[in-house]
Amino acid sequence: MTSLDDAGPNAGSAEGPAPRPGPVAGEPPVVFASLIADLMPDGRPVPRDEAVTLLRRHLGRIQNRVQQAFEAHDISGLAAARWLAAMTDTVMVGIHAYTEATIPPAPGDKPWALVATGGYGRGVLAPFSDIDLLFLTDAAMSPRGKQSVEFMLYLLWDLGLKVGHATRSRHDCLVDARGDATVLTALLDARHIAGEAGIFERFAEAFRKARAEWGLKPFLAAKRAERHQRHLRYGESPFLVEPHVKEGRGGLRDLQTLYWLARYAFNVQRMPELVGAHTPGGGLLLPEEARAIKRAWDFFWTVRFHLHLVTGRAEERLTFDLQPVVGARMGYTRHGLQDGVERFMKHFFLNVREVARFTRILEPAIERASLGPPAVVPASDKALTEAGFALADGKIIAAPGHDFTIDPVLMLRIFRMARDRGLDIHPLAFRAIVRHARHVARLRGEKEASAEFLDLLSGRDPATWLRLLNEAGLISRLLPDWQRIVGLMQFDTYHVYTVDEHTIEAVGVLAALERNELGEVAPVASELIGQLQSRRALYVAVLLHDIAKGRGGDHSEIGAQLAQQICPLLGLTPEETETVSWLVLHHLLISQTAFKRDIEDPKTILDIAEVVQSPERLRLLLVLTVADMRAVGPKVWNNWKATLLRELYWRVAEVLAGGLSVPERDVRVARAKEAAALLLADRPKAEVDAFLELGYPGYWLSFDPETHARHAAMIQEAKEEKAPLTVRTRVLDSRAVTEVTVYCTDHPGLFSKIAGALAVAGASIVDARIHTMTDGMALDTFWVQDAQGGAFEAPHRLARLSVLIEQALSGRLRLRDEIRKLKREPARLRAVTVPPRVVIDNHASNTHTVIEVNGRDRPGLLHDVTAAISDQGLQIASAHITTYGVRAVDVFYVKDVFGLKVENERKLSGLRKALEKALETAEAQGGGGAGGRIVAADKA
Repeated sequence: MTSLDDAGPNAGSAEGPAPRPGPVAGEPPVVFASLIADLMPDGRPVPRDEAVTLLRRHLGRIQNRVQQAFEAHDISGLAAARWLAAMTDTVMVGIHAYTEATIPPAPGDKPWALVATGGYGRGVLAPFSDIDLLFLTDAAMSPRGKQSVEFMLYLLWDLGLKVGHATRSRHDCLVDARGDATVLTALLDARHIAGEAGIFERFAEAFRKARAEWGLKPFLAAKRAERHQRHLRYGESPFLVEPHVKEGRGGLRDLQTLYWLARYAFNVQRMPELVGAHTPGGGLLLPEEARAIKRAWDFFWTVRFHLHLVTGRAEERLTFDLQPVVGARMGYTRHGLQDGVERFMKHFFLNVREVARFTRILEPAIERASLGPPAVVPASDKALTEAGFALADGKIIAAPGHDFTIDPVLMLRIFRMARDRGLDIHPLAFRAIVRHARHVARLRGEKEASAEFLDLLSGRDPATWLRLLNEAGLISRLLPDWQRIVGLMQFDTYHVYTVDEHTIEAVGVLAALERNELGEVAPVASELIGQLQSRRALYVAVLLHDIAKGRGGDHSEIGAQLAQQICPLLGLTPEETETVSWLVLHHLLISQTAFKRDIEDPKTILDIAEVVQSPERLRLLLVLTVADMRAVGPKVWNNWKATLLRELYWRVAEVLAGGLSVPERDVRVARAKEAAALLLADRPKAEVDAFLELGYPGYWLSFDPETHARHAAMIQEAKEEKAPLTVRTRVLDSRAVTEVTVYCTDHPGLFSKIAGALAVAGASIVDARIHTMTDGMALDTFWVQDAQGGAFEAPHRLARLSVLIEQALSGRLRLRDEIRKLKREPARLRAVTVPPRVVIDNHASNTHTVIEVNGRDRPGLLHDVTAAISDQGLQIASAHITTYGVRAVDVFYVKDVFGLKVENERKLSGLRKALEKALETAEAQGGGGAGGRIVAADKA
């Protein structure tokens, strides 16, 4: 029997059994009575209810003791997991002994063994992990044995433990293992706990011989297929910003897979057994690599232990709300410009990269070693041979006599040669590259190395090869500034990947545009990329556009300065260097203007044209913007945003071509009226003339002639029916939005009430145009989407939307009460802080004051903000609504009651305070952040 004091924190191991020293050093001595003595005083079992109480108390002491030592930082997560498993053994041994004493002997009884499998079998347990047990026999289980198994299981369930169990004979184990890789994997971790040890020893020997007979290949194929499906489910990229610690790529399960393969192939208990030339496989690991695996293993177990303790359940996903908590518990604090949570997540992703790297290196090495050393043969390709390479197992490898440490440019060249010939890089070669990556630092500014890197960056399928270069650590060695963004996470809900992974993804999008794979979703960018004269500069600009993230300050400005230093080292000409630096400096210009400014305002177009100055730079900037946005995440890009980018591009391009030069406003208005009149030629002249007198210049310049014609018909219908309110909806599939047009008498707060009604309906406003006609009627147009970023098009929801607008404008709908009922954001997003900010700009437009409001997104936010603007006596001419994760950025073009800009300082100060108060109210209503833009209630 193992007592609590015998089961120390280092007991057990994820890599196999380990010695069990005493309790944590420095822990006050606590004497625990023997569990078996408590359960069977005088050798007789106590009543079952009393036994359950004793076991529950014992289990509670175990869990509390481990938790206290862990949270006091006396032990790491791995040590805690080992200790918890070892002390759980005392419970299992006690239950087994109690069961044997309780169930009376029977004729024909046969012995059996209690065996731990799965994670428990490896000797590690997280606080809320399942406990996997195998009741093992030589032959069929006897009736008394079955009764004993049932008795034990009910005891375990009464203790609240989650138990996975199976009852098998030795023969059944081998049969099931051969047919089911899950069973086979669980049995690899099998460990005897109690009962007849000889049964387990006979099974272990038979299992070892069976594995040798079956060979590694079927098991390896099964584990690879299982991993592929797991990665598809939990994220193929190892750099997702809300990673799954256990199942995600580069996580615990991938590490365990390496152990299982080594255990299967070489019967080793611990990964360090693969270190050294005389070990199984001939020395698959260096000592420092074994230490790196141990560090990653320990780090992930510490994270996992904290996750379980913080949430009180078997939580394995590191969500936004848990990241700051776990990071703080692990001691990560702010250093310089980097928050503690960002430091923690960077460390997390660096460990993930280590695991991904070891998977790529060690798994094929285990496979190869189980088959014997590869035969290296000269390549039949003369150019390949002359470049210093040969083939092994059909994969490229450095030829004998060519050393990466002596000629480090080979480490870059091998990737290009593999790409050009459609070859895989041999795992032995990749392992050598990782081990000797530091020598690439000697190549900085070296002409051949720069040429090789630029070829990989801008050649075929660059994202694939950049990921390999990044995983091997070569990009950081060649470009030291890159290292600062490796594993760098931006603690927001907008970006899906770490900065380095986002950058590589953007390069991949650029290549997809060149291959015309995105012609439907980004037709203009796909067309323009073939017209560019500065292709190489564009690829480098995409690589460097976020290189200065995490340094504080404006990353565009700092990045532009870094580009001036990096580009010459990569062999770019002074002209290319200037282009790259300019693109990095202005890489957000197009997107910020399209989504935050009124592109119908001539000054908006002229301001961009003044910055860009060149059609080539405009083309480069648009293509870069598309690549950057599509690489942020799958939900960021949509048809509406694509449309805005295209419209902005064509307007600026027209100015740069000298074909527009923004003609006089009256001329443009006259043209718009003429075009509308042509489409209304079949209507009575008096009716057409009346309509042409209704709109102010801003109205005529905001819509195309077809829309003007629709408005004319709607207005005439409203007049004939004397309707106080008319609402029309139109689904625009090409833009993935629904257009909602509201025609009614204008009055203060109209925009706010409509926005509130749309929020209650579950519609998200992405853009708006607000027009008061010359007869005092309002003609307001909103473009909305559903919660998934698509057109708001379900018929019943459109009908409800119209009803809610009518109820809101008539006062029959209590908007604030209804908005408070709307579904709030998930708890995991509330940890992401969004400082409220109000910017008032009187220079962005010649005719309007531009207000930019930044705040936490939530249902009804737009209602509150626009109500504050209306309460200040201002008229909203247009609104531009953008959401970046949980951050809302809403821009309004406003005038005062006299149709002028707001330039009085006292008035501006009052406006700012009112908006800040509205944003503070939003924070309070959100409970520190309750999200969903104007979206929510009607999601069903």
